[in-house]
Amino acid sequence: MAERFEFTEEERRKTGRLYVTLKRLIGSSLHPEDEKKMRDHMTKSMDSNQTHRDVFGLNPILFGLQTAKIVVEEIGLKRDAVLAILLHPSIADGFTTVDDVRRDFGESVARILSGLLRIAELYSKNPVVESENFRNLLLSFAEDMRVILIMIADRVNLMRQIRDNDNLDAKKKVSEEAAYLYAPLAHKLGLYKLKSELEDLSLKYLEHDAYYLIREKLNATKKSRDAYIERFIGPISEKLTAAGLRFHMKGRTKSIHSIWQKMKKQKCGVEGIYDLFAIRIIIDSPFEQEKMQCWQAYSIVTDMYQPNPKRLRDWLSVPKSNGYESLHITVLGPEHKWVEVQIRTERMDEVAERGVAAHWRYKGVKGETGLDEWLANIRNILENSDDLQVMDQFRMDLYEDEVFVFTPKGDLFKFPKGATVLDFAYHIHSKVGNGCTGARINNKVVTFREQLHSGDQVEIMTSSTQKPKREWLNIVKTSRGKAKIRQALKETQVKEGLFAKEMLERKFKNRKIEMEEPVMAKLVKKLGFKEGSDFYRQIVDGSLDVNTVIDTYLEIQARESGQMPEGPVRSAGEFSFQVENDMTVRQSDDVLVIDRNLKGVDYQLARCCQPIYGDDVFGFVTVSGGIKIHRCDCPNAAELRKRFGYRIVKARWSGKGTSKYSITLRVIGNDDIGIVNNLTSIISKDEKLTLRSISIDSNDGLFRGNLVVMLDDTSKLETLIRKLRTVKGVKQVERI
Repeated sequence: MAERFEFTEEERRKTGRLYVTLKRLIGSSLHPEDEKKMRDHMTKSMDSNQTHRDVFGLNPILFGLQTAKIVVEEIGLKRDAVLAILLHPSIADGFTTVDDVRRDFGESVARILSGLLRIAELYSKNPVVESENFRNLLLSFAEDMRVILIMIADRVNLMRQIRDNDNLDAKKKVSEEAAYLYAPLAHKLGLYKLKSELEDLSLKYLEHDAYYLIREKLNATKKSRDAYIERFIGPISEKLTAAGLRFHMKGRTKSIHSIWQKMKKQKCGVEGIYDLFAIRIIIDSPFEQEKMQCWQAYSIVTDMYQPNPKRLRDWLSVPKSNGYESLHITVLGPEHKWVEVQIRTERMDEVAERGVAAHWRYKGVKGETGLDEWLANIRNILENSDDLQVMDQFRMDLYEDEVFVFTPKGDLFKFPKGATVLDFAYHIHSKVGNGCTGARINNKVVTFREQLHSGDQVEIMTSSTQKPKREWLNIVKTSRGKAKIRQALKETQVKEGLFAKEMLERKFKNRKIEMEEPVMAKLVKKLGFKEGSDFYRQIVDGSLDVNTVIDTYLEIQARESGQMPEGPVRSAGEFSFQVENDMTVRQSDDVLVIDRNLKGVDYQLARCCQPIYGDDVFGFVTVSGGIKIHRCDCPNAAELRKRFGYRIVKARWSGKGTSKYSITLRVIGNDDIGIVNNLTSIISKDEKLTLRSISIDSNDGLFRGNLVVMLDDTSKLETLIRKLRTVKGVKQVERI
């Protein structure tokens, strides 16, 4: 049987002193039976051999009392936090349950212990400690803010106790966590003294030589530094007093950790850090005279000492976004030493020192939306409230818009609330997302539609036969996921299109038919496809018969060659053909002027681009000798000019008649109630416009529609487009 846990004589004396101190500090907040119940818990725990020392050989009961003293004296917590700290070892070792604690000490203590246990479980997943996400996750896991405060106090106590410990590996690990995790947490909560202590102690254990070098340099120069500060501020104090200002001044030396960071950044020794200390001038000024008196003090200081203009920081005229206001200048003092001087009022100093958000941002630690005000409220409660039971009302709901999840290896990722397994898969890699079939969340198999929750451990399952689908865009919540799905769909369409195109070319070749791109473009449109990719996809999946495609192609080609009439053919008598600079105008109808003096030639308006009066146009001589009129920006124009440049003739409109033309407009906008009625009413109100057809397709809150309208010319078209764009919710109107 294992030996019973024993105290050393020194530990016994320390425990007794701490117990008396804590009882004096929180005695008024204890319940009548608290002391007896606590002693019973500890005694039973030791008698059952459940109590044991940690990896550093520290006594858990003594350690708990030391931590409790820190949270009481340096943070301001009382009864519930102290009891939770002292009971935590028994809970963690399984001797006592949270339900037992709830029964004996109340809900508040039990909730703190639950939070401490949950944080311990989070640690077991071994995430990257220095990650900013991990710090945020700790905060989101702490339903009661006292959990985080206790964790900080616990780490400060541990760093104090392991100074002479020989377990170097464990010492290094806790020191790194102190620097990367606990110091920033302390900073966010305004616990600046504890934050500096954590940073200095972590430097002491991780960079032993650097720490003692800086400390010895500071100790060696302390007397001379203090004397120099007195010589520096003496004349300034006299001038400020003579100017009638009410103020007080103080000097502060930078922390060892801060000096070390500057040494590394500037790549120099301690002697190269010219702002080892700063002077702060704090003016007692009425609010309406604050800026004036600060600039007055600035003028006095810079009249006496030469300022460095590159080091001026004016947060008085334009305060920082967090409200921080101050003037920072660096001047050349006696003995040619640079000194930083900060000038501010009592009110500004209060914001800088006690405004949590202002101070942590001033030091360069970024905060999140909503966190600033909440933490400031906690700070006020800690400083101003005698009855800290109000802390029980706090819940960590700040991260309701974010979730934090782990990979099986312990890597941590942040997603917006509502993100799914599919978002997680695409965050890892495009191939993982494209092949995702589901996941194991906390060892439970779920579909890829499953939403993620903070603390989930997610393992993605994939299949080589899985392919991304368009409906996946409605499942993912992140823009990154949507972009990768669109890219995958596009790549799939390209592959399918190339395969279908090759197959069509083989079929055409077998039947000895030459494939022409302009005819193919008309074919796609005639078969009712808006996009060529949809046309080729249906060929691949077999829903569109290749023989039907070829037959339709031959029919269109026959019309193109003049073997079959394509709609009503207008006589050449309606045109005035002439050589350049010879133009005939007719007023009864629209006139199209074609050069080269071609006589007796029929012309047709090309259906691929539907030219209307006023468009820039050109003529294309068909195989049959007729002329097709195309818009200069026709989608087929480039190909026609490239392959059949010798068959292109000039053409232009002249005169104005009574003809009407059919044009198609594509409209895209928000799928709002009544938007279609608003569009059609604009057309119906104009007597010179006729709406022939309208088709609407709605998806993901957007609608896409094609309007076919009969109108006179391009001026009417431009007016109509402008009017349609003014309709609320319309995002895009374009002619196709």
